[in-house]
Order: sequence, then structure tokens, then C-alpha cells
Amino acid sequence: MSNLGLLNNRYQIEGRIGSGGMAEVYRARDLMLERAVAIKLLREDFTHDLAFRERFKQEAKAAASLSHPNIVTIHDFGFDEQQVFIVMEYIPGTDLKSILESRGILSVEETFHLIIQACAGIGYAHRAGLVHCDVKPHNMIVTPDQRLKVTDFGIARALASIQSQEVNNVVWGSPQYFSPEQAAGRPPSPASDVYGLGVVLYEMLTGRLPFTAGTAAELSRMHRTAAPTPPIEYNPLIPPSLEQACLKVLSKEPSSRYRTADQFGRVLISLRNSLQASQAEVAPTAINISYESAPQPVLPRKSISRTQPTPVPQPDPQPSWEPSSSAYEPTQAPKYPSGTRNALDIDWGTWALVVLMVISLGGLIPFWVWIYFLYNPPGK
Repeated sequence: MSNLGLLNNRYQIEGRIGSGGMAEVYRARDLMLERAVAIKLLREDFTHDLAFRERFKQEAKAAASLSHPNIVTIHDFGFDEQQVFIVMEYIPGTDLKSILESRGILSVEETFHLIIQACAGIGYAHRAGLVHCDVKPHNMIVTPDQRLKVTDFGIARALASIQSQEVNNVVWGSPQYFSPEQAAGRPPSPASDVYGLGVVLYEMLTGRLPFTAGTAAELSRMHRTAAPTPPIEYNPLIPPSLEQACLKVLSKEPSSRYRTADQFGRVLISLRNSLQASQAEVAPTAINISYESAPQPVLPRKSISRTQPTPVPQPDPQPSWEPSSSAYEPTQAPKYPSGTRNALDIDWGTWALVVLMVISLGGLIPFWVWIYFLYNPPGK
């Protein structure tokens, strides 16, 4: 659409905000609902294929049913003057690919924050029975308040209908991000989207793709057979547990990855929480050590009073990073080893029993003497 105009007698085109290999994106005004929207116009050569139009209609209906904070909502779709269009909510922000190109490596904290949101959105689609098929940072929009939204659900699958055989000849998705099974021409599954999330995670942590090549055919071969370079070799600040999770989702076999984006997201949340807990345990101890290691001021001799204060115990030469558990226990009475007793302790109960026994025995002696003389009187 070279000239600004009215689309479908409802959407006033205001300007182009982006373009790609298969579509152009415009900012527009919905005259009926009086709101800003984003409109994606697919290339005109797609519109002449009836199979594509029918498949696109089905995929757009499925994508329009998705309602999630991390998914760009589809408001409308249709055909206008033989041109296919999709009307979506307008999201002010920047796509993740542009952010990576301008900044390179993202911090581990920011990576966790963004990739977990991507997993949440794509995982919601998986629960609805929908596979994205083209997971890449170009299809992830980051708002100024760091909210990530995934877009373009179903478009890659609809494009596959242009070919006569989906299984043998179609490469689904973008060459840099598609899974080994997509590279082999097999239909994608939720595990294929998980592989794409792994490629995005790798790029966020290292600032580069796991595989690069001059042709799509070579990229396809590398995705199917080559092992990626461990991310920690490019960024030593990556936690080993996060690196292991990233390499797991880049496995060649779908069964070796996490099955859905939801499962991958839960693993990432668990890793983030454990890392934050570890940092929270180390940080206070590090502060205490810095205070203890500070040199103590030496007071002049004349300022020392006659009554000396109680000396403060000095810290160990090599303080432990973990506080001793006894430091948090309440003060208790001293305990003695088993088999020993304090010399001042008196077992009053035992002594009472001894006295009672003596009294009892003392009382029985006169009784037995009387019995004896009763049966054996003197003089017999």
C-alpha cells in the first residue's frame, strides 16, 4: 500500500511502522471503535492462492481466540481489493531483534524476565492446541515497561498451504530459528516452538545465533546435525544451570527437549528463584565480612579510662561464607556429657528413698523382737 487510505471502509491508515519479507505493518485508526490498531498487510502474491486464503482464514480464526497478556490480540482479519490483512492491537515498543542488534548481550536478570514471558504466551497457545511455527525475536515486541508480547501466530503455518506437499517440501519458519524437524520438512509441534525459544535464549545470552551460514540449506544441515557452541564460552557470566537448560532445548530430538513452552517456562522460573535465593544468602554475609575486615581505629592512650570495657572477640582469620547454625539458636542452660554430673548437683530423690528405707527397717526391728520373745519367753 503505497498511499495512505481507508482499508475495508473502516481502518484509516496513518503510516508504516515496519516491514518484512512477507508483510508490511501499518499504524491505523479504527474508525468504528475509535482506537489505534496495527495492520499487517501480506504480500499481494499470496492473495492469488486460494488454498492459502482458506488456510489463512482458519489460522486467523484460531489465533483470534487467544487472549493472554503476552500475546498480541487479533481484532480482525479479511481481504480488501485482493489483499490479505490482519488487524491487531497496537503495541508501542520495539521488537526483540532490534533490541538485541543494538545492545548485544542482555543481562541474566533481563533475559529471565523476557524469555519467561515468551514461554507464558506461547505456552498458552500450546494449551489451546496452536503451534506458532515461527518463534523468533522479530515476532516478540517489548514495551517500554518491559512487557513482552508474541505476535504472528499461525501465519507460517498458513504459508505452508501454498505448497502442494507440506511434509516433504516445506521449510516452516525462519532458517535461523527453525527446529531440526522443521529443517527436515516435517510438521512442527509444540517442541518445535520450544527449540525456537532455545535459539532466542541463546541469542539473548551470547549476542549471537547458535548457527550461522551463508545459505538456508547449510543452516538446515547445521540445525539437524551440528552441536552449538556452549553459551558460557561467549559469556562467562551465564549460570551453569541456565546454560544446561538452554542446551537441553536445543537438542536435535524433540523428545529430548521440554515438551511445551509452559514446561520450559516453569523450569526457568525455578532456576531464577534458586539463583536469587543463592544471591540473597551470600550478599548479607559479604557485607558483614567487609565490615569486620575494616581496620579498627586506635584511640590515644590518654582517652582510655581506668575501667576497661569488655574486650570484643576478634573474627576468625578466614570467616566462613555461611553463618553457623548455632548463631541463630536461643541461649540454653549448659549441657554435660552423658555419664557425668556436676559436683554441686544433689540427687534429693535418692536420698529421700534411703531415709524412708532406714525408718521402715528401724520400725520393724522392735516388732520382730516382740514376736521372738512372745514365742520364746525367757526362763524356759
